[in-house]
Parts: sequence; structure tokens; C-alpha cells
Amino acid sequence: MDDATPSTRRKALALNLDPMTYGVFAEAGGGQEVARWFFEVGGAAGTVAKTISAYDMALGDALYGHVQRYVSRQRLEAMLEHEFAQLAAQLGARRGDATTFFAFADTVATRSYRRPENGRGWVGIRFQARPHDAPSDIVLHIHLLDATPAHQREALGVLGVNLIHGAFFTRDNPSALIGSLMEDLSRARVEIDMIKFSGPAFGSIDNRLMTLQLVEHGLTDAAMLAANGEVVQPSDVLHKRPILVERGSFRPATNLTLDLLERAREQFLSEPGVSGPDAMVLAEMTLRSLLPGDDAGHADFLARADILGALGLDVLISRFEAYHQLADYLAAYTDRLIGIAVGLPSVRQIADERYYADLPGGVLEAAGRLFKRSVKLYVYPTRDPVSGQIHSVERAPLAPPWHHLRDLLLEIGRIEPIRRYDERYLSIRTPEVRARIETGDDAWETMVPAVVADTIRTKRLFGYRAAHPASR
Repeated sequence: MDDATPSTRRKALALNLDPMTYGVFAEAGGGQEVARWFFEVGGAAGTVAKTISAYDMALGDALYGHVQRYVSRQRLEAMLEHEFAQLAAQLGARRGDATTFFAFADTVATRSYRRPENGRGWVGIRFQARPHDAPSDIVLHIHLLDATPAHQREALGVLGVNLIHGAFFTRDNPSALIGSLMEDLSRARVEIDMIKFSGPAFGSIDNRLMTLQLVEHGLTDAAMLAANGEVVQPSDVLHKRPILVERGSFRPATNLTLDLLERAREQFLSEPGVSGPDAMVLAEMTLRSLLPGDDAGHADFLARADILGALGLDVLISRFEAYHQLADYLAAYTDRLIGIAVGLPSVRQIADERYYADLPGGVLEAAGRLFKRSVKLYVYPTRDPVSGQIHSVERAPLAPPWHHLRDLLLEIGRIEPIRRYDERYLSIRTPEVRARIETGDDAWETMVPAVVADTIRTKRLFGYRAAHPASR
């Protein structure tokens, strides 16, 4: 707690001096680093009603109920529920007219002698925006990346103060609140890969956009949305599962897009050790595929999220450029097979030196990084727009000497052609589909799945214009 954390000191003192904020701090696994800030800066009597650190698991169960995992969202939410309800019941009659109560909680696992890996955990706050209001919640999942337990606990303390301050002073601007979570910290110390806002203070917030902004602000390299639009923590969904992912712009998802994924899925499920119920299928959108400008980009992102949700696909939002970055990310969650469904043009990009200027080994290093684990590409063919000839990955023209690398990867089974494809879809081009949507040419409806067409028309996505009756 030195001069390197001036914003944290200022924020903790501002909360202590605010006559309305009063709450409980319940911390497990990382010391009482958040509460300690409020005692350190002075005036804690104005903010701290109680601090508790239930390290003993049996005691934690007695207070909050039994859970299968103590570092879990279930435990965090039980802590917030219990501590806030108890505080409001005990002090509501005496202080409720002039006080906005809150309960802050965290449950984390930091580095230790028995656990030398990075720390991780759940952090949250339940609070009233105004006296007597129903409470609202902000819940985070975090990774603590410092090399020592002491520094991980220190980072947790700073993050906790930022969260509490944001809940009371920045809640009307959630984007700014998200950005403020890393003040006096850095991405090298903390990663936040899930955030969820709920309650009356955040009635108009779309948590899908908040998830996107975690990636935009650089608080994480990737975040996830379930097909139903709910934000999810990646390890809860991906842990030790075989994963098939399709990268794309999905503006919009076309018949070709879906046929590529479905045919890749058929072949993926036939792989040894991959079972249907266990396999995870994802659609990945990268930041580079968003439109420029916050409003336009965010509206475009939500349109695509609506489309992918209608198709029943979970979504990964990422900052990844190269395919090996995606593979490295997924391999952190699973040791099972990772399948990547791609079109033939993407294979040509993988063999293009221009994309690997930052790697000393160029294409060879990128290929080594991509395939060093259990990774396989499933490659959909393409139709040459000039000759009309269909090119599959085995025979497609590829600049020498990289055709030798392609042949090697085919021979050892790291690249597999998609065999059962629909030739009718090979001429579909996404820009053409979008242009027809914008101009009211209803021929686009034959180029996308029915559920996609219905969603575009109903929600008027991608600049949708109804077709003129005379053109029907």
C-alpha cells in the first residue's frame, strides 16, 4: 500500500467519507486485503460494519451452505445473499432511511506451497443504489497472475476497492466502471474474463455488451456467451471437453457457414475419444471483425450475437489474430481434441508469411505452435469464382514451398478435408448476402438458414430493407 496505488487510496477514503455507504466484507482464500484498505486510509467506521474471513470449510458451510467447490460462483452468491440479508435485517430499522447497504465478497485460490499455479476466484458486490432499494449485483471471475502469493493478495485488494467504488460512483456508466477496475493494476497482474450486472441499478444493461467490453478494454483475451445470451465463465463450460470452433465474421451466418460447421462437426464426432454429449461447439468472433466506432460496432456485434443465439451456438469473443493463439487459449482449458473448422482461404492465410512478422520462425513457428497439442483443422472446399472449379485442400494451388507443409499436415492427420459438403453453397459470398439485405433484394433469404432469415427480418438487422412488392 504505497505510492504506486494512489487511486486506490483515494477511492477507499472517498467511500469511508461517504455518509451513506455502509457494509460487510466477507473474504475467503486471499486474506482480508480489500477490507484492509478501508482501515489503512482512515475513517473506516463510516464504511465497515463487519469483516469476516471464513477460512475453515466447515464454518463456511455452516454460514453459507454446502457447495461442491469453495472457489465457485455458487459460493460467492451464497456469501453475498447471506451477508447482505443479515446486514439489512439487523441495521435496517436503525439506519435504513439514510444508508445504502452493501455486501462485498470474494472467494479465491491464490498461489501457495501446495498450489503453485496462478490464482483465480470470484469477486462480487451486492448493494443498494438508494436507501430501501432492492439490491443490485456485480459479479466477476478473475485470474491473479503475480508470481507470489503476497502480490496476488495485494492485487485482489486493489481490484476489490475499484469494484466497490465503481458500484457507488460509476454505475451509471458501466463501460467506465469496467475500465476503472484495472486502475493501479495491469493486465500482467489481473485478468477479468467474466462480468455480470443485475438488479434495478442496471435494468437497461445488456450483459453481452459488457462481456464484449472486457475484451475491448483488454481485461481479457477472450470471453464467452452461452447460446441463450447468458454470460458464462469459460472454464465452467470448456473444462476437459473436446472443442470444435469455427472462426468467422458471421455478418450474417449463411448456409455455407452452417454447412461448414455441421460437416466439420460430423467428422469431429467420429474422432477417437470424442463423444457427442461431451463435445463443445463454438462460434468465435474476433475484435477485428467488428465495425469501427462504438455504437456501430456494438450494434453490429449484438446483431451477430442474436443470429448465433438463434442457431443455438455458444460464442467466444476474442482478441486473437493467429490460429495458434486460439489453440493456446483453448488448450489451457482442455487436454482433449481441439478442432478448428475453416474454409480453404483460411488455410492459405496460415501459410502466408505476412501474418507472422512478430514470430522469428515465421510460418514454421506458427504451424508448430498451432499443432503442438491435439489440434486438427477441418477444411471446407471453395469454388473458384472465375473458372467455377471446386478446389479442395489436397489439390488447391498453394505457393511453394508451403504446399510441402500442407502435404505433411495432411499425411499426419492434422488437416482433414471436409468431404460431405453441399456444392450449392460454394458460391455464397457474405458481402453479397449483406448487400442484398440492405437493398431489399429478397434473394438473400435463400442464402441463409430459415431461422437466420426470420431473425434478420424480425429484428431488422444488418440494415434490413423489406423487398418492394413488385420485386417479389
